[in-house]
Amino acid sequence: MNPSECIMYSGGARGTEACFGEQAEKYGLEEVNYSFENHQTERTRGVRILTSEELHLKDVSMTYVSKLMTRKYSSAPIFRKILQSICWQVSSGDQIFVVGTIQGDGTVKGGTGWGAEFAKLCNKPLYVFGQVKNDWFKWEKDRWERVSEPVITSKHFCGTGTRFLEDNGRKAIADLFSRSFGS
Repeated sequence: MNPSECIMYSGGARGTEACFGEQAEKYGLEEVNYSFENHQTERTRGVRILTSEELHLKDVSMTYVSKLMTRKYSSAPIFRKILQSICWQVSSGDQIFVVGTIQGDGTVKGGTGWGAEFAKLCNKPLYVFGQVKNDWFKWEKDRWERVSEPVITSKHFCGTGTRFLEDNGRKAIADLFSRSFGS
């Protein structure tokens, strides 16, 4: 696949999203980082500021999200906007790649977990690199299956995840791009 024909969708936040952006830039992919007014991002390349109307298009019930994720989320307006921007990221990608921690109930830890759950709801191919388990997993038939060396096969994909990126997560992202777009 020609990297110049690909777009990586993310949020540009520190940690995983910044690392995905660095790799996209290194390999010559276009990068779109969804954000909103007064939201701080680490990546400045490809920033797309969502209007309040666009954010509203991806509005989610905090009660629904909390129930689906089996945890309590903040009802602060900024957190709602973050979840809405994550919906834009996932909606834009045909494949979803996440770095985080898969929990015992099958959800992914933190706000990142909403991106993974939304990908499941949208029936998008979903891959998670679990930093604790040091391995890639794919959501298949309502459960996580270990996969070795996934590859980006869609021209439009999403890269998101934890702000607390470990060295093994950083390596997993670099290896994913190397396998997908050559060294």
